[in-house]
Amino acid sequence: MDLNEIMAINLRRIRHGKKMTQEELAHLSKLSARYIGKIERAHTSATVSVLGQLADALEIDPVELIRKPG
Repeated sequence: MDLNEIMAINLRRIRHGKKMTQEELAHLSKLSARYIGKIERAHTSATVSVLGQLADALEIDPVELIRKPG
């Protein structure tokens, strides 16, 4: 499993756990919902800056987004 897939799984799991839509996360992270969808499907790589924006919006440590599940 590559980092894009790991981040996709973690981002979706954490976002759902917080009962947040992609649109809400997009607003909080100042990113587009379409871009977040691409990250969640592992269709694009997120930069370190984007990783930080998502972590801040989700109020988590950025490491949680790239930690192997399980």
